[in-house]
Amino acid sequence: MDIIEMTRELGRALQEDDRYTAYMLAKRVNDNDTALQDLINGFENMRLQLNEELAKDDKNTDRIKELDEGIKSNYKKIMSNKNMIVFTSAQGALEALVNNMQQIIMLCANGENPDTCQPSTGCSGSCETCGGCS
Repeated sequence: MDIIEMTRELGRALQEDDRYTAYMLAKRVNDNDTALQDLINGFENMRLQLNEELAKDDKNTDRIKELDEGIKSNYKKIMSNKNMIVFTSAQGALEALVNNMQQIIMLCANGENPDTCQPSTGCSGSCETCGGCS
């Protein structure tokens, strides 16, 4: 088996992990939550309107303030939605797993022992020892 096929095997193993399953389930629930999707669409619409207003030569500061407040309000509602809370947690767990996998690969590419190298947890502040930012 060549290294690309082994990588595909790793990808299949990733998709069998509970963290991947939890993420995909949470994503599906979010996608089907019409109230949440309405909030997200409203947020995006206001963000686009704000960008358009900011690009104008004759900016309407009252409209900018109104849109900014609406965006902040919608964001709070989105992030406090129970389905979004579950999704954000599942997404973080999956990202942490993938980050650890990437760090191990990079450590091995830099000559570390695959059996003993350990991905770092958190930022030490030194880019020399870093496996990459998440």
